[in-house]
Amino acid sequence: MAYKYLVIVESPAKAKTIEKYLGRNYKVVASVGHVRDLPKSKMGVDIENNYEPHYISIRGKGPVIKDLKKLAKKAEKVYLASDPDREGEAIAWHLAYLLDLDLEDKNRVVFNEITKDAVKAAFKEPRSINLDLVNAQQARRILDRLVGYSISPILWKKVKKGLSAGRVQSIALKMIIDREEEIREFKPEEYWSIDGNFLKGRKKFKANFYGVDGKKQKLNNEADVKEVMSRLASKDFSVDKITKKERKRNPAKPFTTSSLQQEAARKLNFRTRKTMMVAQQLYEGISLGKAGTVGLITYMRTDSTRLSDLAKTEAYDYINETYGEEYAKGKQATTKGEHGAQDAHEAIRPSSILRTPNSIEEYLDKDQMKLYSLIWARTVASQMKPAILDTMRVELGQNGVMFVANGSKIKFPGFMKVYIEGNDEGKEEKENILPELSEGEMVKSVDLEPKQHFTQPPARYSEATLIKTLEENGVGRPSTYAPTLETIQRRYYVKLQAKRFEPTELGEIVNGLIVEFFPQIVDINFTAEMENDLDKVAEAKQDWIETIDRFYQPFAKELAHAEENMEKIQIKDEPAGFDCELCGHPMVIKLGRYGKFYACSNFPDCRNTKPIIKEIGVKCPHCHEGEVIERKSKKNRLFYGCSRYPDCDFTSWNKPVGRDCPKCGKYLVEKKSKGGKQVICSDCDYKEAIQK
Repeated sequence: MAYKYLVIVESPAKAKTIEKYLGRNYKVVASVGHVRDLPKSKMGVDIENNYEPHYISIRGKGPVIKDLKKLAKKAEKVYLASDPDREGEAIAWHLAYLLDLDLEDKNRVVFNEITKDAVKAAFKEPRSINLDLVNAQQARRILDRLVGYSISPILWKKVKKGLSAGRVQSIALKMIIDREEEIREFKPEEYWSIDGNFLKGRKKFKANFYGVDGKKQKLNNEADVKEVMSRLASKDFSVDKITKKERKRNPAKPFTTSSLQQEAARKLNFRTRKTMMVAQQLYEGISLGKAGTVGLITYMRTDSTRLSDLAKTEAYDYINETYGEEYAKGKQATTKGEHGAQDAHEAIRPSSILRTPNSIEEYLDKDQMKLYSLIWARTVASQMKPAILDTMRVELGQNGVMFVANGSKIKFPGFMKVYIEGNDEGKEEKENILPELSEGEMVKSVDLEPKQHFTQPPARYSEATLIKTLEENGVGRPSTYAPTLETIQRRYYVKLQAKRFEPTELGEIVNGLIVEFFPQIVDINFTAEMENDLDKVAEAKQDWIETIDRFYQPFAKELAHAEENMEKIQIKDEPAGFDCELCGHPMVIKLGRYGKFYACSNFPDCRNTKPIIKEIGVKCPHCHEGEVIERKSKKNRLFYGCSRYPDCDFTSWNKPVGRDCPKCGKYLVEKKSKGGKQVICSDCDYKEAIQK
């Protein structure tokens, strides 16, 4: 079929959706991502000549480029409709170069959602390629290349081949290792609480010890508890003070890329990569039966929490009709100051609020439905009035000893109505209703239970909490988080244990070298300032070459110093403790790209290798020399043992956690319990709170 206009997008799914909207005069094809990039085999940046990049066609893209050129020659006009961010702008720029298109021509089309109205409106107002956005992306790419292709060869020479360093990944690795050091240095402190059950008539309620003689008091040890308990002569407590207040709970803002990744991890148990993959599917288009293929959400890489006036109006009308006018926040114009670093975008929202999750459930798979429901509810809730809660604080006293009870009751659900009906977030705001009480009356204590506790070390980072911390520190941008976390795992700098990041020996070696020789790379403030500079380039407020030069001049000095002074680190092979069954030579433990493995010491004459049973990152609590590893019993039941077996015969059905009991000094283990996991002592009755 003949066509007049050629439209180029990145993905085949996006091409398929858009072609249905544009009609027979348009042919929509995919470039399948980037078509040109810096070469993999060399730096590809001319440092002496204003950091000029040397781009080449990406290997394997030859047939795609050939087809695009052929199709472009037949078209009256070519439109470039790659994604609406810096990366998409750069793809359009590279395509314009390859297809010999005029950069002044208005051939760039952008839309934040793939719906018929949005796409048609975008094609009515094409623009020329924004070179400021291109320069910002180009500057980031060159900076990352200068860092990666300068430090990595040094690491190859001084440590081992296959290593890499990067601006954002090096900071992420340092954060993980800094947290691990905090955990290692942590010393638990003892503290106590006294939980009480009280009766007013037949109604039971809870209250907790607060203090003595009107002042808040910590209970540091059992002696403090005994002193408090000795002052209690009876079960009768007086109601000394009642404070009633009204508390507002505001809805969260609509999703950015980072907040979506965090919430999907918390509520749906999605890994970062999975969240972005499913979001991409929702953005590019889902077939809704007779309604055709529709993009269900706006673009999923954004720093903005802004909603368009059109989206706000649609939300207002939906809330007004579904829940009543008293729930709707009101029609509001976009406020200045809501704009983020990539403010061409809105927040991530449904392309239409009227497409409720229930109305399209039959067309979505399980994961798509979960993520769409999360985005839909968050968007609707953000446009609703705050929830109002009546809170009550009751102070109970006897002989100067004070207990406090806190209660709350939902007076007006506001935005929580969306979650309560969806049987989701409403669970988080449980009502705790206290009986009717008045000052001066008496209540009885049913039981007072002293409990011993110990302070806990800071938690290791999960994917979600690491992304949150990177974002809070201004490091990286929406498109960088998922690939950064993948890279540090792929290089075996960190490993995920129980969904938490733990550094490996290799990660600690690499981090130590980068911290010592390239402090600028792991300086959070410096990297955050560099992100701000890139934003200024995108806004035409700063020159991209000067931005790179300000970074590179001091970096070049660090490079020269590292080349001269970094000593070679020999990662020694460890004896495996057994011989090779093929040639009889001793087997050794080597550190490879994907972790430790057994190999024959007679390499290369003998190439025998074996995987090592999974280590859990904990030293044996008996011999303190071997590593605790996962093993399987004859009945295929998982248990834990020492890697030095049979020299050390340590075994445990429960997983050791690498800490000693603060009560008796024996080792602690992790045990499954109702509602989650619990850390208990392997010897005494010490327990920690259940981790859900």
